[in-house]
Amino acid sequence: MSCRGWSSDAYWAARITRELERRGHAVMLGCRRGTEERVISRAEAEGVTRISTFGFAGGVNPRADLADIRQLRAALAATDVVHVHRGKEHWLAAVANRLIPSPRPIVRTRHIVQAVRPHAGNRWLYRHATALVVTVTETIRRQYLASGLLAPEQVVALPGGADVEAFRPLPEDLDLRRRLGAAPDTALLGMVSGLRVMKGHRVVIEAATRLAARGLRPHVAFIGRGGEAPAIREAVERAGLGAQMTIAGFAEDLPATISALDAALYVPIESDGMSRVVFECLAAGRPLIASRVGVVPEVLVDGEHAVLVPAGDSEALAASMARVIEDGSLRARLGESARRLVVERYSGAKIAKSLEAHYDRLIAPTQRAGG
Repeated sequence: MSCRGWSSDAYWAARITRELERRGHAVMLGCRRGTEERVISRAEAEGVTRISTFGFAGGVNPRADLADIRQLRAALAATDVVHVHRGKEHWLAAVANRLIPSPRPIVRTRHIVQAVRPHAGNRWLYRHATALVVTVTETIRRQYLASGLLAPEQVVALPGGADVEAFRPLPEDLDLRRRLGAAPDTALLGMVSGLRVMKGHRVVIEAATRLAARGLRPHVAFIGRGGEAPAIREAVERAGLGAQMTIAGFAEDLPATISALDAALYVPIESDGMSRVVFECLAAGRPLIASRVGVVPEVLVDGEHAVLVPAGDSEALAASMARVIEDGSLRARLGESARRLVVERYSGAKIAKSLEAHYDRLIAPTQRAGG
């Protein structure tokens, strides 16, 4: 995976690599050279043990691309299947695969909600060089089917992938709650996301303003970093909510931070694909209030696993926040149901087991490395 930073697709690749290793497979994760701090160290923190680096230069770079193709060609000799995540490595692997006597199955994961164009290059790449596409939502799967590039049986949706051992219900940490800005007797709601326009921070500020007008003042922590931090801070102050909203920055211990919340918020105004934080909050047993975007309406039932609201609707969000804050039994029921759902269906171990079955189906006995 050619990611330059720790994005959802980098996380997914690292998480599933680790889960496949736990299942006894030998997995090498290929990363972009020069991302040691931003990507490779994070993958190692996820428990990945075998990492190789490639150039993965942007655009078409004949010298760097040929070096990558030679490196990939050598690696394929000891490989049963190659799994790619972005267009760059997909094309490089496809070319390298044509240069060996027994081509290996190529699997592509698609992480973003963006239609795939059925131009001539993609027609060759998907129809002749790709064995299987894995999507992180059913919506993305339908986009592939609409493109006509693959048969329905060649595209599968596998949402989820949370580490249910790291993200689990933890004892209340009063010191952590104080660091997030909440007084002992105040409800603490948290939103874990990059500070970007599409994530919905302004909708939360508007909802909190509505609640304050009704005399309800929970503390809200925005957990994450991003370029919108100054604008979000200004919006909070302009709304007169500085005393009850905290921009907490990066969380060193995200599982503990999520567990410190009374409820979690996931309210982007448009889909952002995988939505890994949704599954992490659910795995931590936190009641979740979520926008009906992306994977959310595909996997969660309103009132059973989470409280769902229309994207961008601050009035509906305020009403849902008030409901969750005021009803302790609802919070307990949602948290228990959320944890159970992820453990049973959307853990990293479950996704790895499903991938293993697909890999096994694609690999003919004579193709097994060393066989």
